Amino acid sequence: MESQERAVLANDVRMACQRIARRLRYEATTQVPPHQVSVLARLRQQPMTPTGLADIERVSTPSMTRTINCLVEGGLVTKTPHPGDGRQVVVTLTEAGEQVMQRTAAQRDCWMVDQLAPLNDEELDVLRRAADLLLTVAAS
Repeated sequence: MESQERAVLANDVRMACQRIARRLRYEATTQVPPHQVSVLARLRQQPMTPTGLADIERVSTPSMTRTINCLVEGGLVTKTPHPGDGRQVVVTLTEAGEQVMQRTAAQRDCWMVDQLAPLNDEELDVLRRAADLLLTVAAS
């Protein structure tokens, strides 16, 4: 593939991924805004400090603190003292937060299943291979 063709493909893949990601962010019918769902998803993997969350989400620490405080008020996360640094707190997902994430994932999966419904077996096979490649690209 020529350099120009590769650049066009890169743009097309980027645009498709962005459009799907944007649409999926808004598919959940919970009352939790997408930026808060993103934080809950991070905390689903492991408890973190506000600074750690801010770094991963690429926002300022004060902005993350506001987001965390909203999630605490909603009962979706808790803050506990950091075991090794008294100046820090550790943010942890609550059972209610986990339930929000389960509902959100289920709703987003349902939307995606609906989008795949019109595709034939050959198209689904191509999409399976493309998804595997995209996961490899995303992991690098």
